[in-house]
Amino acid sequence: MKTAVIPQVRVEPELRADLDSVLLPGETLTEFVEASVRRAVEYRRVQTDFAARCEASLAAYERTGISVPSDAVLTKLEAKVAARVKQLRK
Repeated sequence: MKTAVIPQVRVEPELRADLDSVLLPGETLTEFVEASVRRAVEYRRVQTDFAARCEASLAAYERTGISVPSDAVLTKLEAKVAARVKQLRK
């Protein structure tokens, strides 16, 4: 597969100096930018998926008038967090 190039971005010298100061030993500017772009793309995908689920949930509620009480949602989320914490502590 042929690779593509991300356009160059002009920034103030202060931002470039800040960037250079946070690079890890042996890390290149290119690696840092690529990793940052990948994280930003994934974050936007998660945001878009979340918004779509919210819209679908609202539409379902408007159609049916049925919703899940907030206490039930919070209880389920707390159980998921507790299970994950337990798993990570093993």
